[in-house]
Amino acid sequence: MGAQKLLLPVGGTTMLARALDATREFETVVVAAPSLAGHIPLRPRLRVVVNAEPELGMAHSLMLADGAISDRDAALVVLLADTPLIEAAFVRRIAEALEDADVAYPMRDGIAGHPVVFGPRARAELGRLERGDTLRRLRDDPRWRRVEVPVADDASFLDVDTPDDLATADAAFAKVEPLGSEAKA
Repeated sequence: MGAQKLLLPVGGTTMLARALDATREFETVVVAAPSLAGHIPLRPRLRVVVNAEPELGMAHSLMLADGAISDRDAALVVLLADTPLIEAAFVRRIAEALEDADVAYPMRDGIAGHPVVFGPRARAELGRLERGDTLRRLRDDPRWRRVEVPVADDASFLDVDTPDDLATADAAFAKVEPLGSEAKA
């Protein structure tokens, strides 16, 4: 991407700012590489954990986040910061869907999206993930009771990894009418 992608703008604000806004209703742990950690604005109920070894992959980042949360009975909502179309109401919807299940996530056409919520039983298995594992392995473990929340839009599925993905995300915001705007008669 030629730059720290989470600092790139989408719809007039950075992907990092969008992710932080989407998590504003929750106690939030941000796991960030050293190059990004200094760009995270502090706020109440937000903790930054510096991942000095991001090359170890998603499982390592998840374990760092899990280790920063002292309440072992709390669910863990995993939101990837490069999914900029996800908003706070949607994160809350997926978190509330968990109820007494082990895992909850959005689903469209047989494809799982983001965010993913791990209940206490599934969360307890984070430490058993091997280096290089993704959350997919834990999410799809056959032991878990899962809640698949049906969705129709692209928000859960657009993960910005390329300049084309960034352009697609930015275009999605260009189509949205600003709040408070009214059609002229």
